[in-house]
Amino acid sequence: MELSNKSEYALLALLELASCYPSGESLQIRQMAVLQDIPNRYLEQLLATLRRRGLIKSIRGAKGGYVLARDPRKITLLEAWSSIEGVDAAVPTVEQNSKTLETQIINEVWQEARQAANAVLEKYTLQDLCERRLKHREKELMYYI
Repeated sequence: MELSNKSEYALLALLELASCYPSGESLQIRQMAVLQDIPNRYLEQLLATLRRRGLIKSIRGAKGGYVLARDPRKITLLEAWSSIEGVDAAVPTVEQNSKTLETQIINEVWQEARQAANAVLEKYTLQDLCERRLKHREKELMYYI
């Protein structure tokens, strides 16, 4: 199982928005793009998808931009990932017409792996990512002092 660039960029953008959530500050596309080194045009498409899925809201005006639609403690990584990759990506599919016993066995194990991955992604929220980032930054500061 691999994290696509699309999902990684979306999670990076959501992480930045989650960081701003307590202050209520909005972020513009170009700010997020610079902070996380994401191409502007690609980020526009990702944010539009996240907005349609109800994870973020857009704010119009001179100080407009994007904000999370809900508390980052209530947005799981599974929800964020499936918003970008599609709900079908998160739901295990069972191949009913497998050609051989071996194929059926491989599919069973693959389904188990997907369910385990989904369980891990369901366990963590955007807030958890923010807290991990903060801990890593504190470690880096401690190391250099």
